[in-house]
Amino acid sequence: MVLRVHFLTMKRLSSSSKRVVNNVVKREIQWELRPGGMLVQKRNMGDASSGPMIKIKVSHGSYHHEIHVPAQSTFGDLKRVLAQETGLEPKEQRLLFQGKEKDDEECLHMVGVKDMSKVVLLEDPASKERKLEEMKRNQSALKACEDIAKVRAEVDKLSEKVIALDAIVHGGTKVAEKEVIVLTELLMLQLLHLDTIEADGEAKVQRRVEVRRIQGLVDTLDDLKARNSNPFSSSCNAVSVMTTKWEAFESGAATLTAPVAPLPSSTRITQDWEVFD
Repeated sequence: MVLRVHFLTMKRLSSSSKRVVNNVVKREIQWELRPGGMLVQKRNMGDASSGPMIKIKVSHGSYHHEIHVPAQSTFGDLKRVLAQETGLEPKEQRLLFQGKEKDDEECLHMVGVKDMSKVVLLEDPASKERKLEEMKRNQSALKACEDIAKVRAEVDKLSEKVIALDAIVHGGTKVAEKEVIVLTELLMLQLLHLDTIEADGEAKVQRRVEVRRIQGLVDTLDDLKARNSNPFSSSCNAVSVMTTKWEAFESGAATLTAPVAPLPSSTRITQDWEVFD
């Protein structure tokens, strides 16, 4: 609540805020109502900065700060100065004087704060809780990135072995099928490790990249396994003809037998049947 009061004086003043009319100076004074119900002259920042300075001892946990501010500053002004000293934003601060929390609009001198007075600074609980949650998320993200980096290092080693096997098989040399199987199992093991990592944000993107990379290497090993079992399958000019003849025995088992030689040309085949008793 601001009240405007006009008064006249015969003395010429040099302030730019005063207006001179017929050697009479007219000045406007603004008043404001304090939270306690007291009506006082409204203070502006220019007047506060030009007033006497006081030193305030601020206790913040195990830390102690000595802050110099104008005597007519508000607690909001004090919070802005403390923000530079503590790193806490003004909205994250709670200031207590004589055991009571003070509002930003309250003036220091109006509540009894003098030179060498003690003020307690507390961090707002909600702000502190948000910072703890953010710290936990950052630590979790850091751990996820470290775990993914370990998997990436293992996959790098396995990738080199896959590339070496691919070169051997493409060169026409067969490799032991066990090598392909072991590499596939090792890659799948790393895939399981990635699945156990809880990741968000950038860590989640990194995990997705490694998953796709492992899947690509496993597909490559599947192709190598098929090519290794049939080295001619990749050659367009190679022709492979395989014929299999099976001979049945009384036991019902089957065995591979050599092809039967064709009958001599003098042999005559007829369909005459003879009936027996």
